[in-house]
Amino acid sequence: MSEKNHDAKRTARQRLAVEREKQKASERRRRTLIVAAGVVCVLGLATVIGVVAANAGKSGGGSGPVAAPSGALGKDGLAIPVGADGAKSTLTVWEDFRCPACKAFEAAYRPTLHELTAAGKLKTEYHLVRLIDGNLGGTGSLRAANAAACAQDAGKFPAYHDVLYDNQPEETDDSFADNGKLIKLAGKVNGLDTPAFQKCVKDGVHDSWVEKSNKAFQAGHYSGTPTVLLDGKNIIEDRSMTPAKLKQTVEAANKR
Repeated sequence: MSEKNHDAKRTARQRLAVEREKQKASERRRRTLIVAAGVVCVLGLATVIGVVAANAGKSGGGSGPVAAPSGALGKDGLAIPVGADGAKSTLTVWEDFRCPACKAFEAAYRPTLHELTAAGKLKTEYHLVRLIDGNLGGTGSLRAANAAACAQDAGKFPAYHDVLYDNQPEETDDSFADNGKLIKLAGKVNGLDTPAFQKCVKDGVHDSWVEKSNKAFQAGHYSGTPTVLLDGKNIIEDRSMTPAKLKQTVEAANKR
């Protein structure tokens, strides 16, 4: 073998090694993003109950009757279901639309969740909370959760759910507190921006329901958002969990 060919093969191996390291680094960054963002969404958890209690009636919380969105399930109708009822695996998600860790989870797992849901293998039950409102003040978590519940009434929750995360502001930016912004974002979902949806958002129809969900979250003593349970097991605490492992676990359950 000529020295020129030898050098070319060595260079190719080096490029391959570099590419593999880049892929490994990307996976490490993805995991770090979820863990680091999760810490951000937990920081004020110990004081959330006191903050929310102190601000009751001042922060735009719901004080009217509890109106669960259409199709809500579970205890007190606090879960918004997405997916086939007959799916053998259930993912329970406690989330806050202002929470960067929730967005990080979405970025990493959304394609896998969509795939498993479309195949009828996974059902997800979403519980909406306002952890960041309690940590940093404001009403963006509440307003976004109410709007998402209004989207559920219109049969458009999954698409609007994704739009909210795709357009999530910085954690310290409470722009989701603006109903006008939430209604404008509804324009990204075909058929959602209707007079009925706008009225539901502006009237805060589901504010009290969001508050009740938030109290259930606190009573559950969860460590932060997102809290994600696969058939009752917390997968956020499982450092070995990846989208591929989640898919493998769900598909194995569907073969039993």
